[in-house]
Amino acid sequence: MASHRGEAKLIAGGQSLMPMLNFRLLDPALLVDISRLPDLAQITASGRGITVGAGVCHHALMRSPELAERLPIINHTMQYVAHMAIRNRGTIGGSLAHGDPAAELPLLAVLLDADIHITGPAGDRTARAEDFFLAPLTTDLSEDEILTAVTFPNLAAGSGWGFEEIARRTGDFALAGAGAVLTLHHGVIADVRLAMMGVDETPRRLPAIEAMLLGRAWDAGVRASAVRQVREQVNPMSDLQASADYRRHLAGVVAGRALDTAWAKGHMP
Repeated sequence: MASHRGEAKLIAGGQSLMPMLNFRLLDPALLVDISRLPDLAQITASGRGITVGAGVCHHALMRSPELAERLPIINHTMQYVAHMAIRNRGTIGGSLAHGDPAAELPLLAVLLDADIHITGPAGDRTARAEDFFLAPLTTDLSEDEILTAVTFPNLAAGSGWGFEEIARRTGDFALAGAGAVLTLHHGVIADVRLAMMGVDETPRRLPAIEAMLLGRAWDAGVRASAVRQVREQVNPMSDLQASADYRRHLAGVVAGRALDTAWAKGHMP
């Protein structure tokens, strides 16, 4: 890859790369097939969390018992990724490296404070998911680097979680999506994460709303305030699928639903 000076592209599942080749958006001189590298296809649990190799496909995430036990929001969210044929081929590394702001895996990485592991001629490094996505389809990967794995930290004991998205048809990219994680203590929110997708140039957390929710119980008044602030703080664009105003409205809908579910799950024994 280094010797081709940006003219080489990696291919694993090919679910993002091949459409770009078909539309003549890319014209690489060389394709490097990494789909048969066994070290990239591992899911490894540790005391800190779960590390997923870049070559693990979406369907394997959906069926992983380790994720079901520790990070069930990932299993759940994979059902929203495109269609079964794509989930069987598309990889977590490909989705993260592609960096589509309306894709589910980038949102999960940001929501769960994931560490993204990268290697290249200069050696190994780790990037925080929050810093990895720079702009639409633009990430903190150099032309000669490879994303090798992502580590998702464990959720705090008793955390509730929720994920919601709205698309025009099943399998389409989301017009807006939201993920939420709440940790409750004595009936109030002790820790909260809220992340959005499809409503800005990258997936993003909403720290001002997270701060507003701390120490409060989730009731109708708090919900209305959170939904209103979500709509004020997102920055959607208009396109052929939806106007910016409609996406802003949907952002409030999915954020409210994701927080509803997280609050309910947080009360489960």
